[in-house]
Amino acid sequence: MNRSIAILGAALSLAAATAFAACPECGTVTNLKTTKHEGQGSGVGMVAGGVIGGVLGHQVGSGRGNTAATVVGAGAGAYAGNEIEKNKKAYTTHDVTVKLENGTTRTFSYQSATSYKVGDKIKVVDDKLVRR
Repeated sequence: MNRSIAILGAALSLAAATAFAACPECGTVTNLKTTKHEGQGSGVGMVAGGVIGGVLGHQVGSGRGNTAATVVGAGAGAYAGNEIEKNKKAYTTHDVTVKLENGTTRTFSYQSATSYKVGDKIKVVDDKLVRR
């Protein structure tokens, strides 16, 4: 009889442990982070800006003043063109960190803001977060 109770108790403990670990893809949102990434210039903006700046600078003055204005215009145009290109390529990511019930931590990145909050209960389905 005592042995039957011990076996029954062990079976119930195992069943309870299995029930709690039955959803390894379930978890809780533990952190939210927004990151701004700077764009990189490829040189196209710099070259285009330099050409446009040089042409506009050439329209100013005559003689040596014209040459100086062309050089300054080309330099300023190259700088402005590079900055415009970098700003155009900048982007932001919204990261959601999740602690799964199996003990692992995963981070999911989104291009736009999400409505998840720290403490939300989620489930990972096809590598995407879904509320439980």
